[in-house]
Amino acid sequence: MPFWDLQRQLGIDVDRWLLRQSTTQPYGVAGACHAFEREWVECGHGLGQTRARRECQPEYEDFMECMHRTKLALRLKKILEQRDKMIKEGKYTPPEYHKGGAREVPDPHKSPR
Repeated sequence: MPFWDLQRQLGIDVDRWLLRQSTTQPYGVAGACHAFEREWVECGHGLGQTRARRECQPEYEDFMECMHRTKLALRLKKILEQRDKMIKEGKYTPPEYHKGGAREVPDPHKSPR
């Protein structure tokens, strides 16, 4: 605990302001990646920058994946490439509703028979 609590005296909270998910959120609901950011910050607390980078790498990677979804995008890209490859080889035929044709919409004025 510092001798002078400057942040409290000035009415600011620099630590909370620096964190992305800990800032005030609309309707008071925590951010989607708040838990991952909190784990990363708690892991690195008191270790120092050099040790924290080495020892908290998994927590940091989880936080960045939650924020940017890069691994998810790569996985989806590979799935779509595999699907296209299977379609080209004739091993897979997508259902009619996945082909992007005209959608049949029922007429609300006609009675079903």
